[in-house]
Amino acid sequence: MPKIAIIVPCRLESTRFPRKLLHLIKGKPLLLWVAERIRREAPEFPLYFAVDDELLAAPLRAAGFEAILTDVQHQSGTDRIAEANRVVKADHVVNVQADEPLVTRAQILALSELIAGPAAMATLATPFTTAADFTNPNQVKVVFASGGGRALYFSRAPIPYARDRAGQVDDAWVKANPCFKHLGLYAYKADLIERFAKLPPGRHEQIEKLEQLRVIENGYEIVCGVTNDPTIGVDTIEDAVKFGHCIG
Repeated sequence: MPKIAIIVPCRLESTRFPRKLLHLIKGKPLLLWVAERIRREAPEFPLYFAVDDELLAAPLRAAGFEAILTDVQHQSGTDRIAEANRVVKADHVVNVQADEPLVTRAQILALSELIAGPAAMATLATPFTTAADFTNPNQVKVVFASGGGRALYFSRAPIPYARDRAGQVDDAWVKANPCFKHLGLYAYKADLIERFAKLPPGRHEQIEKLEQLRVIENGYEIVCGVTNDPTIGVDTIEDAVKFGHCIG
């Protein structure tokens, strides 16, 4: 059986929400909410945190988690995972984002099963339910092929574009014409991670600021599963407040 590990890439600085992983929510850094959630949901998987600063490593190690210090110059989370996996040496890696505090066991298991197939990379999506979320550039969209779930493109733009409505959609349209939000959860085969780290950033990747586009632009397949588990990706202070309300 391939060795599977969870590696969480962690960057101290964040453009939209400075130092969000250290932001205190009910007295605990966001990063520790995520770490404890993963350990509780999927205790059978070895868990590592690929960090770029000792300020992130310190609270993790104090709470009993394993942190691997990586180069601060990495341009993407996948690059950071590539460096960390040279230490971990996993055959398959599940990447849970450090700002996804509601990740579920079912999602992690789905990724581990998808990456056991032929695709070099796997990810998850969930249906949009509101037009406001669908048109929000902070919520990434994915369109994928029917049948096999192969991802065709990821974008911050509302895709597919409702041409007959001049792009003016409402909640009913979004529900009637399933549109999918990409979740920041991935799985990779180890050889893809190493190849990814050696590839130059793609043109669309740099425009959209979406690292997964580098994989598609270089001809590799990403398989996309669908989950209905609720999730909150903490990209803004408002998201942090929303998560705080979720946990009471």
